[in-house]
Order: sequence, then C-alpha cells, then structure tokens
Amino acid sequence: MDPVSQGLIGAILPQSVSNKKEIRLAAAIGFLSGLLADIDVFIRSSTDPLLFLDYHRQFTHSLIFIPIGGLVAAGFCWLFLKKRLSFWKIYLYAFLGYGTHCFLDACTNYGTQLLWPFSDARVAWNVVSIIDPIFTFTLVFLVIIAVVRKSPLIARIGLLFAIIYLLFGLYQRERAQEVLLSLAQSRGHKVERTLVHPSIGNLLVWRSIYESNGNYYVEAVRVGLFSEPKIYNGGSIKVFDPIQELTGLDPNSVLYGDINRFRRFATDFLVIHPQYPDIIGDLRMGILPNSIKPIWGIKFNPDEENEHVSMDNYERSVNGEKIQTFISMLLGRDIMSNKVQQRK
Repeated sequence: MDPVSQGLIGAILPQSVSNKKEIRLAAAIGFLSGLLADIDVFIRSSTDPLLFLDYHRQFTHSLIFIPIGGLVAAGFCWLFLKKRLSFWKIYLYAFLGYGTHCFLDACTNYGTQLLWPFSDARVAWNVVSIIDPIFTFTLVFLVIIAVVRKSPLIARIGLLFAIIYLLFGLYQRERAQEVLLSLAQSRGHKVERTLVHPSIGNLLVWRSIYESNGNYYVEAVRVGLFSEPKIYNGGSIKVFDPIQELTGLDPNSVLYGDINRFRRFATDFLVIHPQYPDIIGDLRMGILPNSIKPIWGIKFNPDEENEHVSMDNYERSVNGEKIQTFISMLLGRDIMSNKVQQRK
C-alpha cells in the first residue's frame, strides 16, 4: 500500500498497546518501522529491469522476517531513544509496527510473498486499493488525535476502524465476484478463473476479470450500498501463451526466463498489448477498471533471445474523458460504451 498508510498502520498498533506516557514514542517508532519493509525498492539492476519485481515484496515482506525487520528498526530507534525507553520496549513497538506492513500489503492486489522462503506464491487478498483516501485520511486523523490527547483508546478505535474497513472490502469483493460469475453464466461461458480487485481509491467500483476458452473478459462492476450492481463492459482479449505465441524460443534463453519471471509476478494474467504487438502486458492493472489495455508490460524481441527484456508503462494517458468516465462509474451513471451495447 502507499507509504503513508503503511506508516500510519505501523504507528496505530503500537499506540494501542502503549500507555499515555509512551504513546508518542510508540507512534514514532511504529511509523518508521511500518515503512522499513519497503527498503527492498532499492534492490535494482541497470542491466536486468525485472530484478526489482523479483525482490519487491519478497523477503522483507515475509512473515519469517518480521522479528529480524523489527530488530533492525529497533536498533536504529534505540540510537536516539536509549535514554527514554528500554531496548526491549523499543523492540516491542518496532516489532508490532514492522509486522503490520506485510499484512496490509497482502490486502492489496499487487501480491506479497508472505511465506518466503517456503513458497514464492504472491498472496493478494484484493480487499483494498493501493491508494484509498478514505482509509488513509481517517487513520491520519485518528493517529494525530491519539498523539495529541495521549489516548491509547483512540488508537484502538483507529485499529478497529482499519479492521472493519478491510472486512468491508472483503464483503464488497465477494459481492462483485458474485455479479461477475452471474454475468459469465448468462453468456454461457465456463469460467476457468477470476480476478476481482478494487479500482483506485474506492470500494465501490471493482476491476473484474474472468478467463474462459482462451480469452480474458474484463468488466467494471459497481456494487453500491443502496443500489443494484451495475456492470460496465470492457471487452475481451486473448490469453497470452508463450508456448503457442513464441514457438521456437529456446526454453533456456534469457528471454524465455524473463517472460516466466514476469508471468509469475502477474500471476499468469498476461496478454499482448492491443496497441503494441511486442509488449506482453499485466492485465491485472488498467487505467480504467474496465480497460483491456494493461498499464505496464515488458517489451520483447524474439531475435534477441539472450538479452533481458525492458519494462515500462505503456498506458499513461489520464485525460479529462477518462477521469469523467471513472467518475460516472463511481456515481453509477451510464457511460457511452455501455449505452451503445444496450442499443445493440
């Protein structure tokens, strides 16, 4: 999730178990510790662009690393706070702050290797957006009030709010999933797998994908609180299969290995970008929640089997029309593409 939310969750848990005298120090230690796991963003290579994907949300985000990460954070904080708190009290707050990070990241759709090194599976519960203003600003308010008033009770209220909000995201995800499966059934499609996650900044409109007979079908599903669900059709796109698409490619080549690495990162939701035939995209992410155009992908050249692929964003344009379309989805209004399909 975004760094501010990570720091806030990291702060609010230590706050909730501290006392009035220590609550401000607990918040500071927890906030810094809640950020520390993302130090893995500095693991990069100028010659291998996918190295970042291999290590981001990997060992620093695993459950087994929490005691170590907490120890590193505590050691740093102890240098400045050793005259005010015992090392073990600092470690307690750092451990709790650091431990929140991997769980909050797993609530998003990016994928977090919680069980590393025993498994490289990317856990993604898909219950909250990577950026969610309601979640973040509510926590900002409650953390500040808890600090100002030196109130562990308010911190506990903030922690309860975070839990309830994430559970509400789970409830909304299940509602959107049910709508998606009903839609597929109405089309006579046999669903092989699905992916449903919230679009940016809200829990109302969900990016929803299902696979059937070699194609992905992308929809935006709005599940309002006091209205019937609404579907915004996005279209379909062929599933990318490297064995079929890149016949003759050496399985031992660098290119084949890079495609496999990107496939694992994208949990197999790969497509050829509809505008760029040399781009393999990650269909999980789109500018609009019903877009079949991936935000990012890797550029490949079959004639350069022993060269690493490049990675970039290939759907960057956020113009007024797209913003208006997204707002219309949030408000449950019709958009032009849906009106055209309804006429047909």
